[in-house]
Amino acid sequence: MAVKAQRGTVASDDPGTSRRAADTRTRILDVAERLVQVRGFNGFSYADVAAELAITKASLHHHFPSKAGLGEALIARYAERFAHALVAIDADTAAAPSKLDAYAGLYADVLREGRMCLCGMLAAEYETLPTPIRGAVVAFLDDNEAWLERVLEQGRNDGSLRFSGSAGDTARSILSGLEGAMLVARSHGEVEGFQIGATLLLTGLAGTVQPSSDEPQDS
Repeated sequence: MAVKAQRGTVASDDPGTSRRAADTRTRILDVAERLVQVRGFNGFSYADVAAELAITKASLHHHFPSKAGLGEALIARYAERFAHALVAIDADTAAAPSKLDAYAGLYADVLREGRMCLCGMLAAEYETLPTPIRGAVVAFLDDNEAWLERVLEQGRNDGSLRFSGSAGDTARSILSGLEGAMLVARSHGEVEGFQIGATLLLTGLAGTVQPSSDEPQDS
């Protein structure tokens, strides 16, 4: 049974209507995500998104009443995809050094599209962001540091990685290094610079042994 909504409108039980609404919401998120990754959160407006999608700003406000709410939704979706990528790395790769290489590859893939890490861009604007978005950005970075810390502990334990200090401090250094390398590479308009920087950063962690679980070794 239809339920009367605010402003005299009537909610529809039609699956097609719900699907179209979900599609519009996804399209809004897709465009907004790209704009944030290219321009930053403060570098785009609802008018930019509406013009690109050929919809009204009223339609945007229907799905996301505030820009802060849109930002939170962007981070939630981005963080979920990133978390799935980390799960895939864990499932497909056994050796700690290979996991770190695959992790750096996630950033290189984003850079190849002419974009920056969403949360990296937001972190650069941290002081100007609404409080809920600040918290979501910090949570994303903390989750990444926690994953890196586990990989570093694995590598230290099996001898495939070596580093001084704590795994937590080293994890933060890796995350900071990769985010910074993206910014420098972007300013030069080349992915190769990022790859060189990432390789140098991770090569410095090379340990005394290389586990043979990922690749067959010569006998």
